[in-house]
Amino acid sequence: MSAPQGVRQRQPNNAGGGGGSMKKRPDTNGNVTDAVMNGNVNEAVDQMKQVGKEAVQKDWDYKLAVTLITILAFITRFWGISHPNQVVFDEVHFGKFASYYLQRTYFFDVHPPFGKLLFAFAGWLVGYDGAFLFENIGDSYITNKVPYVAYRSMPALMGSLTVTTVFWIMWESGYSLPACIVAASIVLFDNAHIGQTRLILLDATLVLFMALSVLSYIRFYKLRHEPFCRKWWKWLLLTGISMSCVISTKYVGAFTFFSIGVPVIIDLWDLLDINRKQGPLSLPDFGKHLGARIIGLIVVPFMMYLFWFQVHFAILSRSGPGDDFMTPEFQETLSDNLMTQQAVGIDYFDNIAMRHKETKVYLHSHVDLYPLRYDDGRISSQGQQITGYPHNDTNNLWQIIPAAPMEGLGHPVKNGDIVRFRHLVTDAWLLTHDVASPSMPTNQEFTAVKVDDADGTRYNDTLFEIRIENGKPGQNFKTMSSHFKLVHQPTKVALWTHHTIAPLPDWGYKQAEINGNKNLLQSSNIWYVEEVPGLAPDSPRLVKEEKKTKTMPFLKKYFELQRAMFFHNNALTSSHPYASFPIQWPFLLRGVSFWTENDTRQQIYFLGNPVGWWFASSILAVFAGILLADQVSVRRGVDALDTRTRLRLYNSTGFFFLLWAAHYLPFFIMGRQLFLHHYLPAHLASALVSGAVIEFVFNIEAPELASLTEAQLGEAKKGSMKTQAQQPQGGDLVRKPIRERIAGQSLLATWAASGVVVAVLMWGFWFFAPLTYGKPGLSVEQVNARKWLNYDLHFAK
Repeated sequence: MSAPQGVRQRQPNNAGGGGGSMKKRPDTNGNVTDAVMNGNVNEAVDQMKQVGKEAVQKDWDYKLAVTLITILAFITRFWGISHPNQVVFDEVHFGKFASYYLQRTYFFDVHPPFGKLLFAFAGWLVGYDGAFLFENIGDSYITNKVPYVAYRSMPALMGSLTVTTVFWIMWESGYSLPACIVAASIVLFDNAHIGQTRLILLDATLVLFMALSVLSYIRFYKLRHEPFCRKWWKWLLLTGISMSCVISTKYVGAFTFFSIGVPVIIDLWDLLDINRKQGPLSLPDFGKHLGARIIGLIVVPFMMYLFWFQVHFAILSRSGPGDDFMTPEFQETLSDNLMTQQAVGIDYFDNIAMRHKETKVYLHSHVDLYPLRYDDGRISSQGQQITGYPHNDTNNLWQIIPAAPMEGLGHPVKNGDIVRFRHLVTDAWLLTHDVASPSMPTNQEFTAVKVDDADGTRYNDTLFEIRIENGKPGQNFKTMSSHFKLVHQPTKVALWTHHTIAPLPDWGYKQAEINGNKNLLQSSNIWYVEEVPGLAPDSPRLVKEEKKTKTMPFLKKYFELQRAMFFHNNALTSSHPYASFPIQWPFLLRGVSFWTENDTRQQIYFLGNPVGWWFASSILAVFAGILLADQVSVRRGVDALDTRTRLRLYNSTGFFFLLWAAHYLPFFIMGRQLFLHHYLPAHLASALVSGAVIEFVFNIEAPELASLTEAQLGEAKKGSMKTQAQQPQGGDLVRKPIRERIAGQSLLATWAASGVVVAVLMWGFWFFAPLTYGKPGLSVEQVNARKWLNYDLHFAK
């Protein structure tokens, strides 16, 4: 795959107007053929230039088509956008995030900030203050005076421009007008693309900039014989900027980087070839090409990616619901932070309640013992149970005791101190020992023993070190703000639990298992003290000093947030009633219920146009079959395709197929929740493949070339070889660009096939439109008629 499109040299607007006519055009190309046959290459080149100029003047059909398609895109995306006037599906998340931006309140989300910042920008433009927090699906926008149409208009605009971009991609790649229309129509009349771009969701931003990345790279590649000119730099930088916007919206944008990166690497490999047709590049020149691509496709995108995080941090300066996901040091950079305001110093002999940072369970104990034998036959210590309990309870209280005797009270606990813990209710002392935990044989059991054993032979087993995260030596140990690991002195294991551990059986009252983790570096070892109950109201420790907001280096904040985002994104493994598997997406086996209203029998059900999805998926299989058949034919000595057609099939259509595979196959190895909307970028790529294959199947050779005998073709080639040095770079005078080759032929078959495809797409869109727009309401019979593959549609009562 040496190129993303089949044009071997840059043509003026690709000379493409002729591709759209059903009538045979004047045989301008006949003069080109005559010149070639006579060996007059210079005359042939002049004739080809003249053909290009005439074709540019006739590009009106492409311009008219893209104008009409763009108008239809705006109509289908904006029609009835104010309905429903209620919160729909994931608008509860992204609308809420926009409100947090407008209130400058810190929040946490697993996605990068660019797409959410655009929604906040839309709200800011209309003067909204972000008072509504989108708490529940079905909440009224009208009652709460939310400018929801302005919010929804942002993705609708992007969805409309995506259709235009798809047409433009095909146009710039040199495809005929019917191929461009088919590809654009698959997206234009797709109910999933329409439904996802009419709501306050991120996918419209993701898909648009993914398409712009492809378009920009194609424009850049077409300038490969004019390196380092102004336009070359412009399209290179626009490619990088577009890719940056993709990955700054969702991390699946990394698939777009891979899709563009593969042809870039192949192109660089070709530039390194000393036997390349355009002549070898010196190593310094190759270094310039390599450096330019590194700057344009790596450095600039990364700097833009960082820029959006800087904007994110600059806006969110106030304490909010995202505080708990961040370290105390990060939280101290936020104004009005409760953690810093409520932090209380901890003294020895205080009673404290310790809570796990990730699972939020308290360190808990009770009089019940571990069973003698577990279900797998292993033996326990039959000691007192230590568990994790999610609710506030007196059995969560532990007295912190110094390891060495101390006189009097008021001695603060500090970072690095060796301490012991006494359970208040049972008067037992916390310890861990070399006995396997209930469910994890590799981790140690935590238990508690009576004072005689704790002060006697088991004394060393009761010693723990307090290690405050990012704490300084001797730093005071405080509630809320001191996130710490409790490390056992003799065995060097950390107090640990995790949300992936199954709850204890009935003998443990289904509470969380607590055990000793040998991997001290894991962030899941972190706990904090929630409170010190029983402090006297006049205690000097309750006197709060006014604290100034601290600063933290940008990169330190960025890396901390990145770690948290990746961790929680991978932790999204719980089940969801409308989650689906990647194998189901190309066949549209199930959708997602976004919104329902029983009284009016209206509902929004996220589902693609089945006709378009099945057609595009079938074309993907057809394309794979064509490649296989071509390879087998070549192996058997049957060359069914001419060189340029084969290059176009592999380079251009192959690039679109790579785009589809890169945005689809990685989901098979993901363990997180997945939904149908994750397939939308891949579906757009399948639309590009579909348009290209339609042209390949119905395209025939240009008449003047088809009429030449083998001997004439041979003479033409010899004649052209005599003056090869005078040819345009990469040129082949007999094999002209596709849109020039089809300029003199009838495209009746291509138009007929394309017309049938578009008509069926329009019917499928119209039939499922009530589920996309949420109106009109459907009767039970009408709903049943749309359950083609047993879709879990809602039946209004």
